[in-house]
Amino acid sequence: MTVDPRTLSNLIMLLAAWGAAFLVALWVSLIFWTYRDIRTRTRDQVIRILSIIIVALLFLPGIVIYLILRPANSIEEEYQHTLEEEALLQSIEDIPVCPGCGRKTQDTWMVCPTCHTRIRKTCHNCRKLMELSWNLCPYCGTPAPGKRREKMTMDDVTRPTPVEEAATEEAILEEEPPGQETFDEDTLKDNGAQ
Repeated sequence: MTVDPRTLSNLIMLLAAWGAAFLVALWVSLIFWTYRDIRTRTRDQVIRILSIIIVALLFLPGIVIYLILRPANSIEEEYQHTLEEEALLQSIEDIPVCPGCGRKTQDTWMVCPTCHTRIRKTCHNCRKLMELSWNLCPYCGTPAPGKRREKMTMDDVTRPTPVEEAATEEAILEEEPPGQETFDEDTLKDNGAQ
């Protein structure tokens, strides 16, 4: 069987055209892939443009160079990694420790049992625990003694604080001579009526 030289020439031309079309399609698709990939890896416009130019000019060696030099992680992966680190740091910070000895403490402790460092204070009004740095009780709104109070009326300023009232009552009880009974007004009225 003899092969016609024209048919063979047409077949070679067809294969060459198909090969050239395949290489052009591959070249365009690599440029497009590089464009999409570099957009997910950096926000720097100069690096984006340089990456596309390298792949466009050098074709297959350009894609190898791009794969070697591109950033290892995408912007999304970096963001997720940052979130994981922040969550880890937050969980570490949530564990209360004694400022004196660094040992773990509990939220209900006022004093560290190891080094006797004061950790918290009590509110003078509601008796709940407060952090030492707080100037105001978050539970009842009472300012800590000795702290400046803002936006107060004259009645608020002249009214004694619960601590001052307790101190006044203790002072009155200490001043009474021993052996004398104290009566309130209701007791005296009841005794006078009899």
